[in-house]
Amino acid sequence: MSDGARRARSRRILTFAARRLIQLWWFELALPKIGLSGVAERTRERRVRRLAEDFRTLAVELGGLMIKVGQFLSSRLDVLPPEITSELEGLQDEVPPVPFPAIRELAEAELGAHLGQVFDRFDEVPVAAASLGQVHRARLFDGDADETGLRDVVVKVQRPGIDEIVAVDLAALRRVAGWLRRARVVSDRVDAPALVEEFAQTSLEEIDYLHEAASAERFAESFADDARVYAPAVVWERTTRRVLTLEDVTAIKINDTDALKAAGIAPADVARVFAEIMFDQVFTHGFVHADPHPGNIFVTPLPPAAVRGDGPGEVAGPLWRLTFVDFGMMAEVPSELRSGLRALVIAVAARDGRAMIDAAREIGVLMPSAATGELERALAELFERFGGMGFAQLKDVDPQEFREFGTEFGDVMRSLPFQLPERLLLLIRSMALTSGMCSGLDPEFNVWDAVEPYAGRLLDEERGDLARDLAAEAMKSAGLLWRMPQRVDALITKADQGRLSFDTSRLERRLDRLEGVARRVVSAVLFAALLIGGAVLVGPNPVLGTTLMIASALPLLHALLAGVLGRRGRR
Repeated sequence: MSDGARRARSRRILTFAARRLIQLWWFELALPKIGLSGVAERTRERRVRRLAEDFRTLAVELGGLMIKVGQFLSSRLDVLPPEITSELEGLQDEVPPVPFPAIRELAEAELGAHLGQVFDRFDEVPVAAASLGQVHRARLFDGDADETGLRDVVVKVQRPGIDEIVAVDLAALRRVAGWLRRARVVSDRVDAPALVEEFAQTSLEEIDYLHEAASAERFAESFADDARVYAPAVVWERTTRRVLTLEDVTAIKINDTDALKAAGIAPADVARVFAEIMFDQVFTHGFVHADPHPGNIFVTPLPPAAVRGDGPGEVAGPLWRLTFVDFGMMAEVPSELRSGLRALVIAVAARDGRAMIDAAREIGVLMPSAATGELERALAELFERFGGMGFAQLKDVDPQEFREFGTEFGDVMRSLPFQLPERLLLLIRSMALTSGMCSGLDPEFNVWDAVEPYAGRLLDEERGDLARDLAAEAMKSAGLLWRMPQRVDALITKADQGRLSFDTSRLERRLDRLEGVARRVVSAVLFAALLIGGAVLVGPNPVLGTTLMIASALPLLHALLAGVLGRRGRR
């Protein structure tokens, strides 16, 4: 990318942002100050929708990271109104493929050899093309196939120049975030620079294929003992930061219900297993696939030998398994987040709005400046309406009631300085995609049925932790009580024999030090009194005033030197 192209791209992003910020200032700040707030209110929905439409057009035209920005913003229900998120949620990561000669040049530069020397076959037509890279099928030579155990592979190659595009886009976004930080109407509700940094971290991880390869292996290790889940093997000898070679695991797309039925697989069963696996990632492994859309998950029928089991006494395996691909976007669930989620679940179970807010602060959802009175009221109403129901019972609630409350509750949340930390955002995005996918596979699917066992498991773990803590304290107390009679008996025996003694030397030394400090404090007070008294009297009675000021030197010397002399004496 030339310098001119970089400047032009940055200028388009910054110009778009500047115009919208001026519009925001005019309607949200200027008009209300001159008594025209009604105009801003009446036009707000139309203006917001137009903003989302214009940004979508910009993202499609620029491609690259701007499409990712749109997808990222579409999931920020915490800080953006629904008019924006609904417009951007359909923004697809589908773009025209890069011409093959450019892909060949980049791949050969990364691998250090001609493609014909590295692969026995390399298809020029891509399987998929996205904003950051595209995927081609290939085949390994016999020697490499024997060494790796793989023959058919897929090769993911970055779009040429995407590093520069990402750098330009992130620089522009950071500048826009700096503008937003100075806008009170925005900064009171969201930390824009932090939001951009969260997005930058995810984006930079996505274009590092070595990071994705490591994530693929970590995911596979997490489910090594679960026959229902599979991840493609990595061909490390053919993988670099910009080229990723994986086992070709293409099978039935998870949302292809016709193909599933033709293979004898019930879509409802797929929905149930998929939900279980996703919640296993959250609550068991703490490492979650954050982009589980249909193109990234396959249903792979298993051969009869794999289903039967090969050894005597082996339990028959599943008839099919779920195969995950594309590990560029993963969500970590660290221990502190898990602790916060556990506290949140317990607060929900106890219908304690205050505890829910405390848990939200622990997770990092609520900014420190949040005034939570209105949120507590909304939570009280939430528990009053739905608090007596279990997770599974909520499916019987009138959907219209859910929608009405969701709108009201969403307005309250958007009025607060409330945002989701990046890891939690990816987690929620993953769960939202999971719910949508399962509902498409099984119209009767209810996400509450799937989450209830895991909510119960968290509660059981919390009770178990509490029980262990209580048991440990009880054992300590029991040990003290068990040894107490022996210690008392030994003490009485020593007293009877006249061998009971007390070491008071440390106590005496401490008393000496305290006495010395007290004397120095008295000397300091006396010095101040004499000095101030002398200064006051030096005018009307110069002789007496001067005498007092000179006399103040004696307690001053004592205050300064007593500590040094005392330490030397103790030595």
